[in-house]
Amino acid sequence: MKSLKKMSLFLMLAAVMAFAAACGGGDNEGKNGEELEGSVVIDGSGTVYPFMARMAEDYMGEQENVSVEVSRSGTSAGFKKFLVKDGTDFNDASRQIKDEEKAEAEKLGIEVQEMKVALDGITIVINKDNDWATELTEQEVKDIFLASAGKKKWSDVRADFPNEEIKTYGPNENHGTYEFMFENILGEQELPGNINLQQDYSTLVDLVSKDKNAIGFFGYGYYDSNKDKLSAVKVDFGKGPVEPSLDTIKEDGDYAPFTRPVFTYLNVNQAKNKPQVLDYAIYTMEHAKDVSAETGFAPLSDEDIKASLDTLNGLKK
Repeated sequence: MKSLKKMSLFLMLAAVMAFAAACGGGDNEGKNGEELEGSVVIDGSGTVYPFMARMAEDYMGEQENVSVEVSRSGTSAGFKKFLVKDGTDFNDASRQIKDEEKAEAEKLGIEVQEMKVALDGITIVINKDNDWATELTEQEVKDIFLASAGKKKWSDVRADFPNEEIKTYGPNENHGTYEFMFENILGEQELPGNINLQQDYSTLVDLVSKDKNAIGFFGYGYYDSNKDKLSAVKVDFGKGPVEPSLDTIKEDGDYAPFTRPVFTYLNVNQAKNKPQVLDYAIYTMEHAKDVSAETGFAPLSDEDIKASLDTLNGLKK
């Protein structure tokens, strides 16, 4: 009888251990059931960085054998690291890939998949002590950042503004945000020669927060996480001043003229050879809405997310 009881206890413990092992092992399995391990390497946009850094943190919490490295050299600089032999797995971008970058990918035999991940609004920021430029028209914003407009003092923008020199700030040419501002908002016209352009967004926040006559631009997320230091300009696009927010930043919304999609680009060749890379891509789209809201981005539509997931799932072997 004792022997029978011992055998029953042994079988019960074995069943419990097998169940626990099965549950634990699932944490390291990919979408195809394969064990995931290794690394995922991401570089690119400083604007997209908070979104992707949070995504990587969440993913590694579930996939303990996969290391996700996220850097932020800027969109254009990131593409240079992406479009090389054995380059990065993903390049975050706050603009779409350019024709010359597509040509380089084709030359190298790299298949590139565009992944639209969220919506961002170019946000015009001013010093907290600036109480005169809290609302500007779209044209006034453009004139401040156009060399050809010659708006050197605030009083050049409006006669009742202070007779003080305007200090303009923005991200440098490595960033897709600069390129979007230059190409899409300013119509490829030159920015002021004395504009202070920086590589690091935290430096821009610091500079504008310490200069009463400062006005700068960058993505909404960096403003959203620094509301205690900066104010956002409400922009009048013709129907009254609009404050950038997760509700107004939409491609067909009130802040549409300054709204843009942001992306990550996937090296499909590497996704097909490294299961963890494809798994991370799919995870990103599955969780894009939640991470967008948590990091200062407006979410994509369900239709956009489904289309991207259909494409990515089609890459499975």
